[in-house]
Amino acid sequence: MSNSIGLFDSGSDIGPVRRKGSSRFNEARSVYRIEGGGANIWGGHDEFHFLWRKDSGDISLECLLDWTTPPGGNRHRKGGIMVRAGLEPDSPFACVAIHGSGLVALQFRKERAGPTVSIPTSIPAPVITRIERHGDVISAEVARPGGPFHPLAALTVPLPQTVHAGLFLCSHDTERLEAADFSSVSFRSIGVVETASRTVESTLETVDIETGERNVVLRSRSHFEAPNWSRDGKAFYYNGSGNIYRLVIEGGEPVRIDTGGIHCNNDHGISPDGKALVISGRPGTSGQSQIFLLPANGGAPRLITPIAPSYWHGWSPDGATLAYCASRNSEYDIYTIPVEGGEERRLTNAPGLDDGPDYSADGRFIYFNSERSGLMRIWRMKADGSGQELVSQGPESADWFPHPSPDGRWIIYLSYDAAVKGHPANKDVTLKMMPASGGPARVLATLFGGQGTINVPSWSPDSRKCAFVSYRLIAPRKEDK
Repeated sequence: MSNSIGLFDSGSDIGPVRRKGSSRFNEARSVYRIEGGGANIWGGHDEFHFLWRKDSGDISLECLLDWTTPPGGNRHRKGGIMVRAGLEPDSPFACVAIHGSGLVALQFRKERAGPTVSIPTSIPAPVITRIERHGDVISAEVARPGGPFHPLAALTVPLPQTVHAGLFLCSHDTERLEAADFSSVSFRSIGVVETASRTVESTLETVDIETGERNVVLRSRSHFEAPNWSRDGKAFYYNGSGNIYRLVIEGGEPVRIDTGGIHCNNDHGISPDGKALVISGRPGTSGQSQIFLLPANGGAPRLITPIAPSYWHGWSPDGATLAYCASRNSEYDIYTIPVEGGEERRLTNAPGLDDGPDYSADGRFIYFNSERSGLMRIWRMKADGSGQELVSQGPESADWFPHPSPDGRWIIYLSYDAAVKGHPANKDVTLKMMPASGGPARVLATLFGGQGTINVPSWSPDSRKCAFVSYRLIAPRKEDK
């Protein structure tokens, strides 16, 4: 005899709750009613009621929560969707929690009895929440009823192959039961997927620097990288499979730009007047990266840097000079060269990698990343290479690819864990923003990405948003095989 409750196997109280919870399913309304108590879902252990299903491999779970208890409960009470290693109160887990206050956040615990971390979204309840597991990567999204899903965060949370996944509710008050209705519930079981058979999913996103709201522009089962925002704000340029594509800001079908046979990498950008496109790549199927100039809508490329390898990163605001990273005599440093061609000028000579140069809005400074201090950090110097100084602080991250905002106020950059060497793909990363003059940084987005996420300038012309690419390694469709 089955004791299942709708899509789920069973309901259980997790941890030493004082008030026993319950779960039931109204089949006529397709609504789950959960009552739950418990002190909290936080720290090293949890207390709550859990309506769960045991499943293996990749999964996707959605719901819409509506509190049904009268006002007066704890504003930190929470309910939502969860993927959990086990039913023990100290198990690793990840969930999208909807708080009584309306706050919505991705919460997770990466190790047994370890700390719980919360990443909030600026979009308040009521929302439809979605949590997905692709291997060890957990991603969370939220949607206003009737609207599109917005990414909340994605990161690695190692869980066993078989997990408990479902709906949860916690009163945040040991003496009180709270109740909520869960509707629009879906549970998609994708199954166990071998790492070698996964396919890359790339998502072009924008993030509002004031609200933190993330919007999806393009999601594709193909690998693409490094968006530039056009100077008129109407389109994005990005690279994929050696080509450059243009995509109007509303989305739709991307259009390939004719680059004259140059196999392009992810170092490309738009001139200050919007008329020209600079690309880095190799001519044909061999050789090393060089820098070329062509019309923004495509055309015959003109070689700028005869010496290879050279990787473009910045364009001076007056349109006269290009800044780039180049290897000369096995040492990577920052160079500049006139757009019209001529002799390159070396600006850095510290041992180790100097990379990612980009000009400030007034053209006085070049920001770049350097490992000269032993850890990759954000630095800046005057446009002539003098006055080199450290900008980013703290031992907790390795920082790459600084991009000053058009209004001159901010720097956005990519951060890895400090233990990560180089700028590899498919890692937990954050996008951070700090004042251009230096100071504390704040996290704009937490995502799975790295190489290809934000290698090149990607600010909107009004300095209100940035574009970037996030990634997931997902199960292939039949047609992908």
